[in-house]
Amino acid sequence: MEETLAVRKLDRLGVVLVAGGIAATALMPFIYVKANRIAAGKPMLLMQLLPQPSVIILTVLLLLTAFATLFLTNSVARLVIATLCLAALIVAIGLVSTAATPPGSTVARMTPGGGFWVLFAVIGLVISDALVKIRLAPWMRVAALAAYTALLFISLSSGLLDSLSIMKEFSTRAPQFETEAISHLLLAFGSLAIAIILGLPLGILCFWVPKLRAIVLQGLSLIQTIPSLALFGLLMLPLGYLATHVPLAAAIGIRGIGTAPALIALVLYSLLPIVANTVVGLQGVDPSVRDAAAGMGLTRWQILTGIDMPLAFPVILTGIRIVLVQAIGMVTIAALIGGGGFGIFIFQGLGQTAMDLVLLGAVPTVFFAFSSAVILDAAIDSIRGSAA
Repeated sequence: MEETLAVRKLDRLGVVLVAGGIAATALMPFIYVKANRIAAGKPMLLMQLLPQPSVIILTVLLLLTAFATLFLTNSVARLVIATLCLAALIVAIGLVSTAATPPGSTVARMTPGGGFWVLFAVIGLVISDALVKIRLAPWMRVAALAAYTALLFISLSSGLLDSLSIMKEFSTRAPQFETEAISHLLLAFGSLAIAIILGLPLGILCFWVPKLRAIVLQGLSLIQTIPSLALFGLLMLPLGYLATHVPLAAAIGIRGIGTAPALIALVLYSLLPIVANTVVGLQGVDPSVRDAAAGMGLTRWQILTGIDMPLAFPVILTGIRIVLVQAIGMVTIAALIGGGGFGIFIFQGLGQTAMDLVLLGAVPTVFFAFSSAVILDAAIDSIRGSAA
């Protein structure tokens, strides 16, 4: 019998995922039908929506995905079935929300319920598990990420999901969303670039001077213990003083609130992973390789640039990955001091009790963090594979 149809012992992860999917389907609302953006809404289970063709197709694919997760050994078959199920889930929530919206209504809101989000997470984990077991080459993982991103983009641009409340929140804030997205990414990548410029030389210096290493790493570790809001507060007073008494500082945008304290705080938080990983990476280089290079007449700088840094680069890149994912998440807090970013929507939504507005800020933040992690993980594995 072919591998696709082979029956095996129940997959433990599959049992957990299928149990979670069944619980979500049976007990949690698939969608909330709201009279307006802040109303509690009427919860509707997936089973209550079964007369709709899209929900019938989704239910069939959910059952197929559960069977594939529990019994099929062929990871490619599991991936294909789960991907079709994910597409059906997106189509179903779009069509259900359109059907539930009263004709001509501009205030009614259709919000995905907990059942939808749990099913989305479960199917996503099935897809991730299948991709891991297929053992894709590093840049094939990036291609897979691009393919699923394209699926999401097609769904959003087709108008299929326009009746969902999160899309209505987006439609009324599209120019602001674009502005805050740019601000969010500039803060995250800008702080990363500055941290790399400062952290790499500092890490090299700490490796060369062991007595300095403990002092620097302990100091940077201390910064990590300061809560982000507290650090923003600590930076506001000196930066505000500079803006008031130094005209040049005010002219280049340094103020007690806004981008300046947010950027400085992000850089301070980002230094420890880069410095520590630089030290660890350089320590991992075989000393005999350096000795051989020195014996051939290479200078300390030539050994650093030609031997130490290339061999330590995968470890350093791991630190950069940590910093980027951390920065993308932390930029949301910067909105509290006027730093901009997706956090503006999150805190506005919390203040207005509009959870769909919260999702408008949270979902793209998670997407960018996840995408960055996948791309940098692929880069790290590719470098390690080529060096092996």
